[in-house]
Amino acid sequence: MLIHRSPLAKTLNLRLRLRFFSQSAAAVIQEDPLAPLSYDGFTRPDPKYAETILAIPRTSSGTKISKLERKVGRVPSIVFEQEDGQHGGNKLLISVQTNQIRKLVNHLGRSFFLSRLFDLDVRPEFGSGDVIEKVRVLPRLLHLHSGTDAPLNVTFLRAPSHALLKVNVPLVFRGEDVSPGLRKGSYLNTIKRTVKFICPADIIPPYIDVDLSELDVGQKIVMGDLKVHPALKLVQSKDEPVCKITGTRASDQKKSK
Repeated sequence: MLIHRSPLAKTLNLRLRLRFFSQSAAAVIQEDPLAPLSYDGFTRPDPKYAETILAIPRTSSGTKISKLERKVGRVPSIVFEQEDGQHGGNKLLISVQTNQIRKLVNHLGRSFFLSRLFDLDVRPEFGSGDVIEKVRVLPRLLHLHSGTDAPLNVTFLRAPSHALLKVNVPLVFRGEDVSPGLRKGSYLNTIKRTVKFICPADIIPPYIDVDLSELDVGQKIVMGDLKVHPALKLVQSKDEPVCKITGTRASDQKKSK
């Protein structure tokens, strides 16, 4: 017997399946456009830092070419696809502007820059009004000069709505001022600054809040405790610790003697 389902039934079914996210999530996202993913109360990117990154095509690569690009104020870069979080393809050599990348990294911070989506316009040359390709991207790798922090190269991933992308999402710790353990003189042992998830491109979190407000001495937060959208899949073990309230500060122990 053929059963016809209403659009509402399809939507409810999709949301239920996303709650139990699996490797087939890419197919689920593509099959039913009636229920696009949204942040649904979870942390969303600040529109203040929404910016289109400008780029020009680059025909060749190599150490000499990269040095020449940097000398004239450009950062050699590449765009490719990584839809399943593992395999790349559809590569495009580009150069972006050093000043623009430096500004974004300074404003956001390196790990926050690498967890934020941007529109990228590829143009024949900087200053041109013609657009060869417009694509949404996620910065995947960023190499900075060890002495000056100048960007040396950037790797971008194409981020269409159906893509699943591996992202090291930065953690933001909150509630230190009211944490029972910290108020007793213990200290916060921060074990992880970022946590890796496979994320549907439309709901990549800019960061994850870590609530310390109820953490006492000896207690810890593990990766499985983090509150994230149910469509995100944790890559690491849920039992890996993120932070722990540990003992007392060595300086405090010396003062008490």
